[in-house]
Amino acid sequence: SDLFSSQLIFEKEGVYLHTNAKRSNQETSIPGFIRVVERDGEGGEEDMNFDPGYEPDWAIVSSVKKDREHVSMKDSGAAVVSNSQWAFSLPLSELYSLRRNRFSLGRNFLVLTSKGGHPLPPLHFHRGGTRELLRALHHYIVLDQSPVDGRLFLSYPRGTHDVSQPFDKLQFLDDGGSDIVSRFIHDPYATTFGGFSKVTNFFRAALRPPDTPVSRTPRDPNLPSHPDDEPGFELITCGVELGPRPDVTRGKPLDKWAECLDSEGRVKNPEKIKELVFRGGVIPSLRKDVWKFLLGFYPWNSTTKEREDILRAKTDEYFRMKVQWKSVSEEQEMRNSLLRGYRSLIERDVNRTDRQNTFFSGNDNPGLTLLHDVLMTYCMYNFDLGYVQGMSDLLSPILFVTQNEVESFWCLTGFMELVHQNFEESQEAMKKQLDQLSILLKALDPELFDFLDSQDSGSLCFCFRWLLIWFKREFSFEDILTLWEVLWTRLPCDNFHLLIACAILKSQRGELIGSNHDFNTILKHINELTMKLDLQGILQEAEAIYLQLVQCKVSRVAGAPLGPAPPGESQGVPWPGERHSPSTVSWVYL
Repeated sequence: SDLFSSQLIFEKEGVYLHTNAKRSNQETSIPGFIRVVERDGEGGEEDMNFDPGYEPDWAIVSSVKKDREHVSMKDSGAAVVSNSQWAFSLPLSELYSLRRNRFSLGRNFLVLTSKGGHPLPPLHFHRGGTRELLRALHHYIVLDQSPVDGRLFLSYPRGTHDVSQPFDKLQFLDDGGSDIVSRFIHDPYATTFGGFSKVTNFFRAALRPPDTPVSRTPRDPNLPSHPDDEPGFELITCGVELGPRPDVTRGKPLDKWAECLDSEGRVKNPEKIKELVFRGGVIPSLRKDVWKFLLGFYPWNSTTKEREDILRAKTDEYFRMKVQWKSVSEEQEMRNSLLRGYRSLIERDVNRTDRQNTFFSGNDNPGLTLLHDVLMTYCMYNFDLGYVQGMSDLLSPILFVTQNEVESFWCLTGFMELVHQNFEESQEAMKKQLDQLSILLKALDPELFDFLDSQDSGSLCFCFRWLLIWFKREFSFEDILTLWEVLWTRLPCDNFHLLIACAILKSQRGELIGSNHDFNTILKHINELTMKLDLQGILQEAEAIYLQLVQCKVSRVAGAPLGPAPPGESQGVPWPGERHSPSTVSWVYL
């Protein structure tokens, strides 16, 4: 039929179906569009094969029809509306429920289920639009929150169900362009460092009003799970029983260096040095020497003569790279948008990094020039990664300690070897760490995790900044110097920073559990912990957690990289009830 015989109520492109090709372990994204169309008269069988102006791989058209008095609903079921195998339509009279995803680092998706009990493929809105779609649907149907599942909304025809909440009260994830949620999803780095410091109204569109609590019924672990369930809906279950947490004491900082070297300048016992640093850190006067070993600038077994040669070679290499960007003319840079973008970001961040520290305070401070030049040179060293917001936070303490341009650069490269995946555009490493942190917290403190999850905080998204720059904004500058040198030892395990995050969260359980905190106030409370945390107490708790896991009778911890267990590997901490497939085991490598 003619397009003009129907009224187009809503249209959104950039809606994707994600198909999981399980045999090849690949995910396929199928682009398409979604429409809501209102049709006059009784032509329930009319053709709705509209031309969207391009060739989508799939399409869904939700239809309503209108009579003289009110919007009524078509009684037929879903039907294919074009030649595409993925195209389908659903009359709103056949819509039984709609489920939204919980907040994560991914995009929004919605799952619609018909009255026949058949869910449609999850609709992933890569360009936003979920809230606009729901607002359009709200003119014709009522969406009422399920009393047992806060993410499920039941559909009723208008006039048949008394609903106390207008549309604006429905707590769907708003993906509007001005919403900080959307900005976090698309640029979590900038939002973390900017908007996260002002979280009074953070994620306000995703918050549940405090006077409308939602009770949750835990999933019965004996019930079978559908193999194609979307991740993020089911609760994690963990059958690991942990033993008592041992007492831990901290030690004194490393205060002697010359005695640790042999006659040729080699470090006599590197493992002993690392143990001392892990136990108590390093006194300020020795950091300039010890950090260069911890960050790989000097090999532990190098002699004094070899280190002199290394310094000369590294100095030459640094200035060769620095000349590359210093010699780029303004005309050349105008034709190099990537370099121009890196320079702009660096200049902006340098002007607001640790300005309260005397080494970087004031105008025309030489420390700011060094910060800028080292970061620009790192862009030439690793042009694929370039500069991402947060790197200036990693460099400033190193530059403060070394007070040397060349040494700070190579120490930064050593630090970035540990954390460079945090800054990659895909954010896969950040997602994985947040997921691992959720699993650890669920095992260590199920009550705390369940409380956070009940307030849509189970994704622990508020820990993003912690993990991204290793707690740089959470502790005082002096405490960060100690914390980082402890973490650089890689003791007692590679991912000790995850246990530090667990220790911080557990230190706040009394403030959270039993309180009236909702999603908004949880974020506000966590944000206000900045500069209020006791570093030594947190380090003690984190080490005690590690020892508790090691002593766990059912499994043990291995010092291995974060990731899935290799085939045949028996070491690790297995947590039954992996988020994506309850029949498998999720391995947390520390």
